[in-house]
Amino acid sequence: MRASGLPAPLSADEIVKMKAVCKLAARTLEHISSYVKPGISLNEIDQIIYDFTLTHGATPAPLGYHGYPKSVCTSLNDVVCHGVPDKSILKEGDIINIDVTPFKDGFFGDTSAMFLVGQVDETLKHLVQIAEMARDKGIESIAPGATTGDIGFEINKFVTRNGYTTVKEIGGHGVGRMFHEEPFVPSFGKKGRGDKLLPWRCITVEPMVNMGSDEIIEYDIPRSTIKWYRTADGKPSAQFEHTILVTDSGYDILTLPD
Repeated sequence: MRASGLPAPLSADEIVKMKAVCKLAARTLEHISSYVKPGISLNEIDQIIYDFTLTHGATPAPLGYHGYPKSVCTSLNDVVCHGVPDKSILKEGDIINIDVTPFKDGFFGDTSAMFLVGQVDETLKHLVQIAEMARDKGIESIAPGATTGDIGFEINKFVTRNGYTTVKEIGGHGVGRMFHEEPFVPSFGKKGRGDKLLPWRCITVEPMVNMGSDEIIEYDIPRSTIKWYRTADGKPSAQFEHTILVTDSGYDILTLPD
């Protein structure tokens, strides 16, 4: 057992499988994008993603994970993450994060994106843009020997300079052979602090950016140990996520679309 608790590096064959499932995750978000319109329900989005995942020889990892009841997380407006699909109907002006994780050939590919529902207010568009750029700022700091604190520092600096806040309690994580592995990848931190990023392991970078306060409220999901979260002040939140392979010279974003 490694003292660090970090997963063992991926072999060349395992990296091939990881890249394949991550590409499927990216394709899943591309597939659902044309359905995200006013009038569709969150349950319908969940069913479409369930069907698409199975059609491509994979299973949706969230379904049954620690009792989570659905195949996808749908976080609408002021829901920060882990929103559970239900009968709610998307309406003009909503923003929604859709978070997918297919599991195939022993590996998990994890990605999420924001979607604008119809005509969306410019202030919300800006929040979404900053969340996407914050993810990319964090990714740019990845290198072998860098730390999770380096990622969090760059994310938080960018977000706060643009007048928003980052969620502190929840963040990215290791991923690969397991859905969630070490290390924790925060959206704030100090340079040089945290776990070192080691080659041939995967992490997710997924800052959650709030329009108002960084305070969040935790809610139970019936018959599950997973929680879902909403902003404490009711203001919107936005999130983007990629799975990243740390290499011996930098990084490889595995969940980019074709």
